[in-house]
Amino acid sequence: MTWTPTETVTKIATSARGDRIAYDLYGSGPALVFVTGAGPHRAEDPWTTETAQRAARLGLTTVVFDRLGRGDSPAEGRLDLDRELDALAAVIDVAGGSAVLCGHSSGCSIALRAADAGLPVRGLALWEAPLESPADQARAWAEGFEALLDDDDVVGALELYMEDMPPEWLEGMKAAPGWPDSAAVSRSYRADAQSLTWAHQALRDGALARITVPVMTMVGVETLPGMPEAAAAVADAIPGATAQRVPGAMHAWEPEPMAATLAAFVARC
Repeated sequence: MTWTPTETVTKIATSARGDRIAYDLYGSGPALVFVTGAGPHRAEDPWTTETAQRAARLGLTTVVFDRLGRGDSPAEGRLDLDRELDALAAVIDVAGGSAVLCGHSSGCSIALRAADAGLPVRGLALWEAPLESPADQARAWAEGFEALLDDDDVVGALELYMEDMPPEWLEGMKAAPGWPDSAAVSRSYRADAQSLTWAHQALRDGALARITVPVMTMVGVETLPGMPEAAAAVADAIPGATAQRVPGAMHAWEPEPMAATLAAFVARC
């Protein structure tokens, strides 16, 4: 199918803490909010925007936003998980007051925590949640990462954050002209690290079973090591959750089939 992008007009939501969050809203219908993981913002992530626009044409209201400290959502100070959840609450509000969340990578753990914390979440669609490590190992990694941020060692923090990712990803970032800016964005990953710590622990101790909204975990047809096992573990831990494969590779989905999958899931929610 030939794809024609929808014209985008960026708007601003304001959280209860006064943080300003840039977002794009498409379509009309039940709401779907995309929660990205560490790294991307809208200008660098045309695939999520295309998916959102395709899903809107299938009868949804969809929202893509820049997380705190990224893109058009500048933020200073400590960008921790509680502050990120307040920003997400503001985005859900502009989407209509409640929404299904589509988490990508560590965005999955933020979405899980949002549901557990009582935000108005109607369902969770989780793409390749990186929850394959033992909980104690994940906690030690996150503590080391936050310690580097506290010392303002943003390069060391980013290197630690990406230690288990394909090495060519970090090498490509270092070779790019914008490397200093890319390293500085690691300050916005504190919420990711904290949410991953929480999610690993909740998976180990059974606390994910508290989540009562519909949950669908997903991995790509071609995916990274550990992702299928993590998706299955999350689905097994949450009553009624399902797991499936969707076309995609190297931690990214294909927009057209993903939009159809999400529209069907939101309808079930």
